Amino acid sequence: MSNTELVTESLTENQWEIAHAIAQTLVKEQTDVNELGKAIGYLRASVNEPNAGTRFFKYLKTLVSNGRQIGHSKKTSDYYWNIDEACTKYLQSEQTNPQKMLEILGWSARLMRYYREAGPIEEIFAPVAESARQAEIAQVMQSQEFEIGQILEATVIAVKGNKVTYEILGTIKLTEKEPKKAQSLSQDQVVQVEILDLKEDGSLRKVKCCE
Repeated sequence: MSNTELVTESLTENQWEIAHAIAQTLVKEQTDVNELGKAIGYLRASVNEPNAGTRFFKYLKTLVSNGRQIGHSKKTSDYYWNIDEACTKYLQSEQTNPQKMLEILGWSARLMRYYREAGPIEEIFAPVAESARQAEIAQVMQSQEFEIGQILEATVIAVKGNKVTYEILGTIKLTEKEPKKAQSLSQDQVVQVEILDLKEDGSLRKVKCCE
């Protein structure tokens, strides 16, 4: 299997749509793909540093504010503005995952070359943006390998009748029936829960309090 195929498979449908939307936007605004390439180069060089995603967006803002000084022409500062606007609009939900941002932008640059030759772009099909919360949960899910029977720490965030809502790993919320335990639990209490079932993608489906 080629590297290209591997990268394609590692993007979700939503991330693939982001790559297309950024490429279409920049081609429609007649932005130089080489300027996007420089931004990608900055992200590649800093991708393993803390808060790399947040720093990338600050870098784009710096390019825009200093565009006249560092650019060779008004066109260059317009390119910076277009890149900043497109990334802020479509890529913001991925900023906690800079490695994925790098993959998406790499594909955007390739797609720009395709769209430039494909004729006028009438309409840009914008992806349905995932919320920052959804992106955070997805990242936690990807970084964990859960197993049935595994014990996790959870915080009780609500108790209603015999139903208890747990927050696990600071992001994942699950509501479970706990007829034997609910009345003895209180909000903000930290407990141990056991994984009873997993979804097909390996994420949590069902847990129970084991204290």
